[in-house]
Amino acid sequence: MYETYSRQSLPSKKYRELLGSAVCVFNSNNSFIIENILKNDASGVYSWYNLIDCTSGELSKPIKDTITKKSNTKIANNFSNIIQTRNRIMHSFQVTAPEGSSMSDDKDNQILATKYKNGKQEYITEEFLLKFIRDNNELSSQLHSFRGY
Repeated sequence: MYETYSRQSLPSKKYRELLGSAVCVFNSNNSFIIENILKNDASGVYSWYNLIDCTSGELSKPIKDTITKKSNTKIANNFSNIIQTRNRIMHSFQVTAPEGSSMSDDKDNQILATKYKNGKQEYITEEFLLKFIRDNNELSSQLHSFRGY
């Protein structure tokens, strides 16, 4: 698919909408993690100003020092898994899916794919993106419960 703003071939609008939604729900949870860290930082070590500059992976120590310390490892583990999936999405590459594979609803079969460090390659299908969004919804619910309101 082509758009007036780009001469490059793009995946379908629906796929790009899911991709944008996946980025947004992750970013929302990243901010929600920071909010929970700050709310539970009894020592006053952390500040929004510094935490917002951290990569998501760099939040693991502040999470351990605050959220995990007052609950358990479930939020930390789920966030870590979500970060790994987010990295696969962000560090993906565009490919043409095999014709007739139904992986893409784009007439030119444009889709993203990723390669794991162990060499495994995977298409980032709509189902992959929807699972990522569901996983983020679950994390958001856990963070709401942890926050207490």
